[in-house]
Amino acid sequence: MFLRRFLHFFSKDIAMDLGTANTLLYTRAHGIVINEPSVVAIDTYKNTVLAVGAAAKEYLGRTPQRISAVRPMKDGVIADFDVTREMIAYFVRKVITGMRLAKPSMVICIPTGITQVEKRAVIDSAILAGAADVALVEEPMAAAIGADLPIHEPMGNLVLDIGGGTSEVAVITLAGIANAASVRVAGDAMNMAVQRYMRDVFRLEVGDNTAENVKKILGSAMPIPHSPSLEVSGKDLVRGGPRVVTVTEGHIRESLHEPVQAILGAVMRALEKTPPELAADIYRNGMLMAGGGSLLKGLDQYIARETHLKVFVDKEPLTTVLRGTARAMLDRKLYHPVFIN
Repeated sequence: MFLRRFLHFFSKDIAMDLGTANTLLYTRAHGIVINEPSVVAIDTYKNTVLAVGAAAKEYLGRTPQRISAVRPMKDGVIADFDVTREMIAYFVRKVITGMRLAKPSMVICIPTGITQVEKRAVIDSAILAGAADVALVEEPMAAAIGADLPIHEPMGNLVLDIGGGTSEVAVITLAGIANAASVRVAGDAMNMAVQRYMRDVFRLEVGDNTAENVKKILGSAMPIPHSPSLEVSGKDLVRGGPRVVTVTEGHIRESLHEPVQAILGAVMRALEKTPPELAADIYRNGMLMAGGGSLLKGLDQYIARETHLKVFVDKEPLTTVLRGTARAMLDRKLYHPVFIN
């Protein structure tokens, strides 16, 4: 008993948002300590990791043959188990400094629609990366907790979390998910939609980082008056050389129409399955939006117009899920119903 308490004193509890686009870590002592892209650069000749996170993201589209920059998470789940384990281990080592007498206990958020096999892959990768034990929380639930919604009340709360790989809608009541809808269309799909549009309309091929930057600057779901244009450089698909074109907010809004409709469709499916009493609560309370994709300009207004609901974006949508995961970790007794393993 004494040894267990002694080791717990030196251990670190870690909350992790293991996302397709970014990985965030929170510790009890220091708050949010990691917020970096979920990218790993590997030397394929030596089979060694060269860079992880922000440094590795700079490698995307710029690597020689012997180096591969990969994103081990796809659609919110693990696509490459070994690389994911290396990435988690790197971030955990970066967080835990000084004495390491005990392994950390981790709480990780996951999408609602993943399979038991995918859940097991998350747990196993964290254990192999050095965790003593792993608890799981579903992302919409974590978002609701992070945004201070009254999840324990017998009241319907509607949450839309738009991450990098998945967009998830959930109706939450009494610390549980009454119904949910998930679509594997989110920030990454928006980036790819921009890339397709640039190829089809401008005959210009642009990289992942360029497409993401264009989306952040010009992307919108509703017309934005007086929006600036942007010069975008890439590879001319006709002549093969470099070329620069000028794109407008209207171009990028058109390119994003399909993913925006897919996200709206998930919201409508969740509402269709919602019982009348919870639907009445949602009409009064509105819908919370969280995740990086909720920052798309005009998306909240567009969804509000189409659903006739009040829609509000969390004050810090990029960290909503992690804050909720951390809160569940810090008070496991209060939030014990939300853990799904």
